[in-house]
Amino acid sequence: MTTPPVPLNDGHAIPQIGLGTWPLNDAEAERVIQLALDIGYRHIDTAVRYGNETGVGRGIAASGVPRSQVFVTTKLDGPFQGEDRAVAGLDESLARLGLDYVDLLLIHWPLPGRDQYVSTWRTFERLQSAGTARSIGVSNFKPAHLERLAAETGVVPAVNQIQLNPTITRQDHVDYHLDHGIVTVSYTPLGRENAPLREPVIVDIATRLGKTPAQVILRWHVQSGFVPIPKSANEGRLRENLDVYGFELTRDDMVALYALDTGVGTDSDLKGH
Repeated sequence: MTTPPVPLNDGHAIPQIGLGTWPLNDAEAERVIQLALDIGYRHIDTAVRYGNETGVGRGIAASGVPRSQVFVTTKLDGPFQGEDRAVAGLDESLARLGLDYVDLLLIHWPLPGRDQYVSTWRTFERLQSAGTARSIGVSNFKPAHLERLAAETGVVPAVNQIQLNPTITRQDHVDYHLDHGIVTVSYTPLGRENAPLREPVIVDIATRLGKTPAQVILRWHVQSGFVPIPKSANEGRLRENLDVYGFELTRDDMVALYALDTGVGTDSDLKGH
């Protein structure tokens, strides 16, 4: 099983379905990454804050999959914001991962109270020019934060990674992304505690299609043009989450799923993961 690439605004591309690794520890990450890459995943998402970059790197190395075929994302959080702190932060991440570069480097949160995300972004631009980060982006940024980056630096992030699922659609964020060529990456794509899996509408669609509720939700992400990064340590669910390209949701199905939006999570709860 493989997933199609989604073009980024810098000429690179990101595999459409990735594997989230929070809250795996190093030992768990090493095992799961090897398994996932064997199944067909080619997009792995981690972060300094997750504390599992070493395990992720070991899993990639042990998998036998060529480095050029694995898309690796990591994120730098608060201690690496401001001045040139991201330089050392990425160096440390690369050392833990055992890699020469990451495919995507994200600012984990804007932390507007610190007012350092613009200077951090300028450091990210230099890291991209140096080749240690192929693409650069952000996570948990609101449209106002993205607008400020564009106005003050002229460089638009390749992606914005945000919490997104049919009950939290963040249409204002998605619309901004579409208007500015930013790819929407969905974390917690199946919802907190997998609550959307129990929605009667989703269960009914899954029953009709002979699919699982998780596959229906991930198909919704795919058809919406998002890049979901579901997380699981279970082999069956890893396979299931990747197997969403052999069917389509109808227009009515898509409308029904979007109608599940609760209106919650459009602004104040974007705090990261």
